[in-house]
Amino acid sequence: MIGQRESVSGAHFAFTDRWGGVSAAPYEELNLGGAVGDDPEAVRANRGLAAGSLGLEPARVVWMNQVHGNDVAVVDGPWGDRQPPQVDAVVTGVRGLALAVLTADCVPVLLADPVASVAGAVHAGRPGLVKGVVPAAVRAMTELGAEPARIVARTGPAVCGRCYEVPQEMRAEVAAVEPAAHAETSWGTPAVDVSAGVHAQLERLGVRDRAHSPVCTRESGDHFSYRRDRTTGRLASYVWLD
Repeated sequence: MIGQRESVSGAHFAFTDRWGGVSAAPYEELNLGGAVGDDPEAVRANRGLAAGSLGLEPARVVWMNQVHGNDVAVVDGPWGDRQPPQVDAVVTGVRGLALAVLTADCVPVLLADPVASVAGAVHAGRPGLVKGVVPAAVRAMTELGAEPARIVARTGPAVCGRCYEVPQEMRAEVAAVEPAAHAETSWGTPAVDVSAGVHAQLERLGVRDRAHSPVCTRESGDHFSYRRDRTTGRLASYVWLD
């Protein structure tokens, strides 16, 4: 259920795998995405199971309506009965409020400055990398008092540069914005390494405490992958502060 979990100075980072939930095929088992065609009751149950395994209250988890953009929402509580806004990053200065990002190949980016009590969660796919969603989230965090040198950054399971094949023109467009994302597949065709691009952006922003998951979602049968399966579930990544 929780494939990876880490705590650093009161900041908590967690990444799910696909097991331990109640969804039927092709979303089996722990699908946490509500917009992929799965039974809404199964998704609700899965979100409760995942939150419970982390000691979180499901109602205190903030989700996004992700659209591959660069907009950031600053939040001080759950949405309640409101629909989540169309953003690809959420930032908070409220301890105990968990922020969540959904992925199935894109890079989930979790950020926290425990000293300033500021956390952020970012959905960074190829379009978001190019549009600068990660720098936008870090800027929003600094406006709440965070300092890049204190931010702890963790990125979760995502499609790797050896597997993310794209047309040569697309690779050139991405590399023109972020050279570190230039990659080649294991079979010798043009590719994009979004995770490498994200970490390069974080490094330029002054975020030094960084780590990334070694899991490639396309290669791992324990994780959902849109590029591999098309119709599939979504993983979730969570960040919160004590």
